[in-house]
Amino acid sequence: MSSNEDWASSSNDALVLSLVTSTPTGVKTIGKSFHPKFTYPIFGDSEEIFGYQELQINLRYNASDMRPNLSVTYSKKFPAVGDTEAADINGILGDFLPQVAFQEKSDFETAIKHVPEDWTPPGELAATFSAPSGTFEVWKGSLGDPVVKQLVKRIQILVPLFIEGGSQIAVDDADAGRWTVFFLYQKRAVAGNPSRSSYIFAGYCTVYRFFHFRMPTPSPSPSEDLTLGGNFDLAELPCRTRISQFIIIPPFQGKGLGPRLYSIIFENYLKHKQTVEITVEDPNEAFDDLRDIADLHFLRRMPEFQALRIDTSVSIPKAGNAPNNIVDKAAWDAVRAKSKIAPRQFARVLEMHLMSQLPEPVRPGITTEEKRASAKATKEQEHELRLWRLLVKKRIYRQNKDALGQLELRERIEKLNETVSSVEFDYARLLIKAEEQQTSLVANGSPNGKRKADGEGEAVASKKPRVEEE
Repeated sequence: MSSNEDWASSSNDALVLSLVTSTPTGVKTIGKSFHPKFTYPIFGDSEEIFGYQELQINLRYNASDMRPNLSVTYSKKFPAVGDTEAADINGILGDFLPQVAFQEKSDFETAIKHVPEDWTPPGELAATFSAPSGTFEVWKGSLGDPVVKQLVKRIQILVPLFIEGGSQIAVDDADAGRWTVFFLYQKRAVAGNPSRSSYIFAGYCTVYRFFHFRMPTPSPSPSEDLTLGGNFDLAELPCRTRISQFIIIPPFQGKGLGPRLYSIIFENYLKHKQTVEITVEDPNEAFDDLRDIADLHFLRRMPEFQALRIDTSVSIPKAGNAPNNIVDKAAWDAVRAKSKIAPRQFARVLEMHLMSQLPEPVRPGITTEEKRASAKATKEQEHELRLWRLLVKKRIYRQNKDALGQLELRERIEKLNETVSSVEFDYARLLIKAEEQQTSLVANGSPNGKRKADGEGEAVASKKPRVEEE
């Protein structure tokens, strides 16, 4: 009997995903197939599948309606010995895929052949934009819509495969209507028939709305009962909108589509009167960068934001708390409320912008020491830098008060200084990326970082699509 290692396969390598389409000569793969980033939520922490040799798990998606089809092939399967047996791959994936994914290959190919020629994504058209890689459309719909729900059921295995720690949505819950889903599709003209278009799935994002409670003005007295009486539409209540899952699939990554989709979603909720604040759920480092740069470009288009400045007339006390008026607080709050950006995120982006406005001799950068050696800073410039650093330190201390409060004063100061140095480097890195992205946007015909969009802001309803039994 061979060793266990001979029967263990890497689940990341074995699982292959691809987009396909039906053609007169059969099913054709679009672009390159791709592998997941993670499989531990499905196959365990070791990301291995026991019991097969030369294992390959093919998960094909019809590129338009994302109908899935799973096939498993291997050269040998481990013969069961007592309680030790080969993994039940279909059984495991059955918790992550709809039943339609397990149809016979021939049934799948027949089904996608009969997708209507005038098929469009579910929901309504939210925006259209052009990119170097083609024309793209963003469609949005409520998870309460059966067609949107069906598409999400088909694709949400992508969440654990590409988002570390990502989990699937309970699409059948009673509050499904609080979820809005944005689908990103590439729109291509059909060869030989320019009047027709085909859609290729490129990514999607889910957004959840939380009720945002605000005390009435004036506040009720302790003896009064606060009730939500009368007839009203819950959808009309103020809410905090949270971006939850955000995926651009590998064939479309590295093309600048993530920032475009994020900006479209952000601006959609900026115009949504019920949304008080736009937040993001547990973003990873890559999404943090995307969000920071997109928010910076957006805020820099606001004259009120550009008017926020460090007040260099503020004096720095020799001891005690940092000044409260380094930046005008009333103006800060007004711009943040108008932009609907969460307080911590707004503070970080403002710090980044203000750092970029510091005088050249004192402005932190990737090569800060070289820069300072070549230019002599004045006392006024050094004062402005110290004020900026105090602004950053104050935010960092407020966010980490419990942990920092346990340190001795000397250690606390050292820790804050180390953290500020790290923040300076990170902001300098992001500012370089933001400048490169801005240059790219202008080069591609989108001046001032604004996207070119056809019918932007218009809601174009799709025809009533069918929902299949799955």
